[in-house]
Amino acid sequence: MDPVNKYFIDVECRQNNHVGEIICGDVFLSRRIKEEGRIIAVLSDGMGSGVKANVLATLTASMAMNFTIEHREVARSAEIIMNTLPVCSVRKVSYSTFTIIDIEDDGTTTIVEYDNPLCMIMRGMDEYDPGWEDLILDGEQNKGKKLRICKFKAQLEDRVFFWSDGIVQSGMGTRAFPFGWGREELGEYVQKIVKYTPFASSGKLAQKVINMAQLHDGDKPKDDSSCGVIYYREPRKLLLITGPPFEDSNDFAFSLKVKQFKGRKIIAGGTTAEIVARELALKFDAGFESEDNELPPVSYMESINLVTEGILTLGKLARLLETYTVNTRLSKGPADQIIKMLFESDRIHILNGTRINVAHQDPNLPVELEIRRTVVKRIMRLLEVRFLKDVTIEYM
Repeated sequence: MDPVNKYFIDVECRQNNHVGEIICGDVFLSRRIKEEGRIIAVLSDGMGSGVKANVLATLTASMAMNFTIEHREVARSAEIIMNTLPVCSVRKVSYSTFTIIDIEDDGTTTIVEYDNPLCMIMRGMDEYDPGWEDLILDGEQNKGKKLRICKFKAQLEDRVFFWSDGIVQSGMGTRAFPFGWGREELGEYVQKIVKYTPFASSGKLAQKVINMAQLHDGDKPKDDSSCGVIYYREPRKLLLITGPPFEDSNDFAFSLKVKQFKGRKIIAGGTTAEIVARELALKFDAGFESEDNELPPVSYMESINLVTEGILTLGKLARLLETYTVNTRLSKGPADQIIKMLFESDRIHILNGTRINVAHQDPNLPVELEIRRTVVKRIMRLLEVRFLKDVTIEYM
């Protein structure tokens, strides 16, 4: 079996701002390079907090991401980043830490760290030592500065925890943690939460660490704090079906694809749902009460996880995906329910029927009511770029 099919790489980061600041001085970036089968994650911590720190961290993270995509030599990239940072007008120095994680499609993972607390690799329930090496810079401006580097082959159920110093220094000055939480005690906590929640997603694990660090600071974080988690796990699959097939004669073949799919299933479209129910002899009941004033209610079909209206729901889904942040609160509306299921899935296959719906060509309908194929492509792009989902599409 091709290694890329063995597991899915779940990447999430959670952050807290320094108390009193409206913007975080830590910056996290992640990108899937689909053509190369790579995922790259970068976490940078700018000096201080607030806007100035965010500017430093954003510049650092952006350069680190671009250099890594281009396979630039590590030491040279680090030198360029450090030499490019603007000098702080108050402290008269420029400074920003970074962690770069580059994952290839066969599981080969390379981690480069500069001045962030050492990340933690979990293999099952135990911490794994990948064999860290030090790379000492010898450039004129940065002579003697040290990068930590490791390279290892990931296995199913491995996890990588990485963080900024706001996590390990949380609680500093308190009776419980006079010198901060510390990397050792943090490591023990990570082992505990992995042991007792062995199937928790990356986002949930990262949030547990963030919540504990915030608790140490009396719910008022004394520094910007970030925790990212990468989880190599069995992929969770989902099928999104929308639109009837172009030819009526393909209705059964179309419905058979739905039946044979192994994973969760969503149908967006009343006509599509009726075809699948008819061809597979499934019980189908229309809903009556809607949780969203903008959309028709969800329906219910045997062996299908969610059935919604089509183009209006997909249009709202696309808008929600564009504006979604970790602080977004989702309702129980149809589009919100689809988002929740998409976020809980890793590999998403879209079965897009191409039959023309005459109603969608009505010029009296709102402009945002786009043709189905356009909306689906927009959703696919957002899932891939913003949320690192593995998305495929099939037209019938």
